[in-house]
Amino acid sequence: MFADRAKIFIKSGKGGDGHVSFRREKFVPDGGPDGGDGGNGGSVIFEVDEGLNTLTDYRHVRKYAAQNGEDGGKKNCKGKSGNDIILKVPEGTVIKEAASGKVIADMSGENRRYTILRGGRGGSGNQHYATSTMQAPKYAQPGQPAKELELFLELKVIADVGLVGFPNVGKSTFLSRVTNARPKIANYHFTTLNPNLGVVDLDGDQGFVIADIPGLIEGASTGIGLGFEFLRHIERTRVMIHIVDAASTEGRDPIEDIYAINKELETYNADIAARPQVIAANKIDAIFDPESDAIEKIKQEFEPKGIKVFPISAVTGSGVKELLYYVNDLLKTVEDKKIVFEQEFDPAVDIPVVDGAYTVVYDEDAQEYVIEGPRIEKMLGYTNLDSEKGFEFFQKFLKLNGILDELEALGIKDGDTVRMYGLSFDYYK
Repeated sequence: MFADRAKIFIKSGKGGDGHVSFRREKFVPDGGPDGGDGGNGGSVIFEVDEGLNTLTDYRHVRKYAAQNGEDGGKKNCKGKSGNDIILKVPEGTVIKEAASGKVIADMSGENRRYTILRGGRGGSGNQHYATSTMQAPKYAQPGQPAKELELFLELKVIADVGLVGFPNVGKSTFLSRVTNARPKIANYHFTTLNPNLGVVDLDGDQGFVIADIPGLIEGASTGIGLGFEFLRHIERTRVMIHIVDAASTEGRDPIEDIYAINKELETYNADIAARPQVIAANKIDAIFDPESDAIEKIKQEFEPKGIKVFPISAVTGSGVKELLYYVNDLLKTVEDKKIVFEQEFDPAVDIPVVDGAYTVVYDEDAQEYVIEGPRIEKMLGYTNLDSEKGFEFFQKFLKLNGILDELEALGIKDGDTVRMYGLSFDYYK
């Protein structure tokens, strides 16, 4: 099954904690600190796989986590770093933050590999905190916490030319004639369900990539039918071939169809509607009335607007070669600028750490400022606050994490009391 959208959950690896230990060897009664560093957590990395053309795998497995780093050990043993997790996606996949819909990365063009979440850095062991005045530090640094994120993956096909038009006008038949693509062809009044890609080979090493965009219907730009699911696939195309049923085999007016589809394109994205367009007036083999002026009416309506009209038959091949060479020449006049969606959301900046949340509030009854949170509690467990060096270490932690700034924003003054998990301190700036 073709799948061009998926929602998944990812989580980086937590950094291993630094270790607190001291040398305890025979004949070394007062050994110094030898706590090792924690290993780094694994990262979550996305990578383009040329062999993939669908996001089906991510419909079945939705949660992905990198490995945590190991804690440090005694005798200066550093913990092993966690393994990265590499997620393979087809070229053209746009990775978005699920809640906001903002683009994190566009896996196309030169962007073949991208680290979405970096693993937490391992904490330093107590050996790093020994000084001439503090030779037995009883504290170590905890590893940086993991980060997690819910992502929305969206595949936008990459092609030079897009085929647009109502369902059942012959797009799939046209694609199968001019390329090596083999789309399913039948009298589907609803539409082809999958976008199909093919390569048009012309003489002299010329050619281009063409995509059969599933048939649109009126109201597609507002989400009616499968509108949004199809319209996004033409966002990267540079030229559009608009195929219409010139023979009106289903009683539709081809001129009205062209205007209707163009209206949907403009409503969805005005930039797309402004791109060069060629009209393929298809099914001329089904025009049995020698007096019919259907082709002429289409030409009179659109060629004065600068849109070239080609009468073709996707079934017999009549007029197809002329159309393809015209489109090939038209592509040479259009800037070959790869359409890559710019980053709007940076996970390194825009998401909080998983266990780094904390609260800073003022308890009016006790007249104390209260700081709580899992990372605060963990740091207290690793830090010897009875030592001057340990207390300085903890103060630096509060400053770097913005907690002191929050206290000041609440109006704290010198001499006020700060409480953290049963411990109380007097605040002095």
